[in-house]
Amino acid sequence: QVQLAESGGGLVQAGGSLRLSCAASGIRFGINSMGWYRQAPGKQRELVAVITRSGITNYTDSVKGRFTLSRDNAKNTVYLQMNSLKPEDTAVYYCYCLPFLRNTAYWGQGTQVTVSS
Repeated sequence: QVQLAESGGGLVQAGGSLRLSCAASGIRFGINSMGWYRQAPGKQRELVAVITRSGITNYTDSVKGRFTLSRDNAKNTVYLQMNSLKPEDTAVYYCYCLPFLRNTAYWGQGTQVTVSS
């Protein structure tokens, strides 16, 4: 059973930084892609950043230059470093993982990020 353990959310002032971590367990054949989505109140869930096994990253435009996604393949873990945070970054952040040889993505329980102005 694949499980994702998220950590690192919290409350920070605008301009501050947070680092989110997500560790996947129960992985048998490695992870294809992994990353983060977020959902703000009253809005749809949106992709924040994704990284492939080879390290190719993709970011939504609003976080480019401020967020950095990295992964440790040996630990099946991704890290989202969030700098220069803005109030509009406030949301619940969800980790997702797409293992190799699986047709289904797995999701974490979500971690709250709140940025005060």
